[in-house]
Amino acid sequence: MLRLTELTLPLHHADEALPAAICKRLRITPRELIRYVVARRANDARDKTRIQLVYSVDVNVKNEAAVLARFRKDRNVQPTPDTSYKFVTQAPPAGAKRPVVIGAGPCGLFAGLILAQMGFRPIILDRGKVVRERTKDTWGLWRRSVLNPESNVQFGEGGAGTFSDGKLYSRIKDPRHLDRKVLSEFVKAGAPPEILTEAHPHIGTFRLVTMVESLRETIEGLGGEYRFQTRVDGLDIETGANGERHIRGLHLHTGDYLEADRVVMAIGHSARDTFAMLQAAGVHVEAKPFSIGVRIEHPQSWIDRSRFGADAGHPILGAAEYHISHHCGNGRTVYSFCMCPGGTVVAATSEVGRVATNGMSQYSRNERNANSGFVVAIDPARDYPGDPLAGIAFQRHWESLAFVAGGSNYRAPAQRVGDFLAGRPSESLGSVIPSYRPGVTPTDLSQCLPAFAVEAMREAIPVFGRQIAGYDHPDVVMTGVETRTSSPVRFTRGDDFQSLNTRGLFPAGEGAGYAGGILSASVDGIKVAEAVARSIAA
Repeated sequence: MLRLTELTLPLHHADEALPAAICKRLRITPRELIRYVVARRANDARDKTRIQLVYSVDVNVKNEAAVLARFRKDRNVQPTPDTSYKFVTQAPPAGAKRPVVIGAGPCGLFAGLILAQMGFRPIILDRGKVVRERTKDTWGLWRRSVLNPESNVQFGEGGAGTFSDGKLYSRIKDPRHLDRKVLSEFVKAGAPPEILTEAHPHIGTFRLVTMVESLRETIEGLGGEYRFQTRVDGLDIETGANGERHIRGLHLHTGDYLEADRVVMAIGHSARDTFAMLQAAGVHVEAKPFSIGVRIEHPQSWIDRSRFGADAGHPILGAAEYHISHHCGNGRTVYSFCMCPGGTVVAATSEVGRVATNGMSQYSRNERNANSGFVVAIDPARDYPGDPLAGIAFQRHWESLAFVAGGSNYRAPAQRVGDFLAGRPSESLGSVIPSYRPGVTPTDLSQCLPAFAVEAMREAIPVFGRQIAGYDHPDVVMTGVETRTSSPVRFTRGDDFQSLNTRGLFPAGEGAGYAGGILSASVDGIKVAEAVARSIAA
């Protein structure tokens, strides 16, 4: 089978145009084309008056060797890559202890799944609740302003990714195609099959809930064990005669002790108390950059028209997205983050007396507004030097100010773009209706953002307005604060995926500083699970 890439057709092409284009590109007759399967489809809307679809297709043809020889120097005609997943081992050695995975988000989920599929019967611990109960608690904050610090957008089965747009794409380049393993497992668990072919696939929160449950059933059916509402409060670390540290067990908040010599630490980017516990236990940690800003909302129809012109609303194109950035005069970079087409802004705090925002979409992406993180990159050496956990204090400071600015009741501070640019508080909102629940309080966002971020954001808004019509409309709403773009720390690991100074501890995923988003976190979970298996089998 051959993989033919960069095959371009007009948006409104007829069904028969694709096989005809394949034959023309390969210089074969229709009778020589046995069959084809779309491997990937993207759109090129750089010229919105002439939007193109860009295909990658896997093709069976007669006399494949001759066709391949004819295009041997053409990188767009190659043998179809083998994307099937290969397990590093099929069974643990006799007497091996069961590995433990801390965290049931995307990274922990796939670490547990791969370990279970290899026969290691992992134990998965999560401080939060099963996803259905967790969903009720999350809605408790959104609808009634009642926060459960152990069961919310950040903590519980499925992790932060469950309450998001469900984006399943990233910038990782993996020659082993581990992302394909992730997508294939999601389809088995109930995701729509088109995520295997779309260039920018997404799932949405409601579907993610049922998929997480299905993956749990798979892991348990293979001998894995879940323990929810179980927080790890301490590590049992043994130091050998040579000074080398080894993990030997976990102290749980229940008072129980769990013996373990292989522990995957997939704790997510908001487990701040666990970060402190790990630092106190001597686990190597360092500060890492992240970003701060707000969620910005526009009517989705504005974004669609700006990106797709007359073709806005075409079912193949769906709701339009954007990715923009600007390097400011004060040396800061402002950029869009985690754009959620046709979605809502959600309360994402996990701590009492603080406000943090995030974005979420359903699979349909048919809500009124588009929202995106509108954030400024920050750096430890410049903005929170000193202690490796100083970034957490930085986040908490601005989240606490946002809580007060919003009314000290989990409403979020919000401001019209016109008022933000003019440097005056908003006293009311305009034509753009904010989606954040439990509600917003019009105010001055500069009181809960660093001055350098405010300066950079004011410079960037008009620049983005020249790129996306309506981006800088005076009635556009900004809701603060967005602080949890990524983990503020990295638990550094070696080439064997183990902590630099604690053997048997495997930092993993976004919380450990090695991923960003559902797909990359899931892929990292696979890699770490493989490293655990190798270390046990060695």
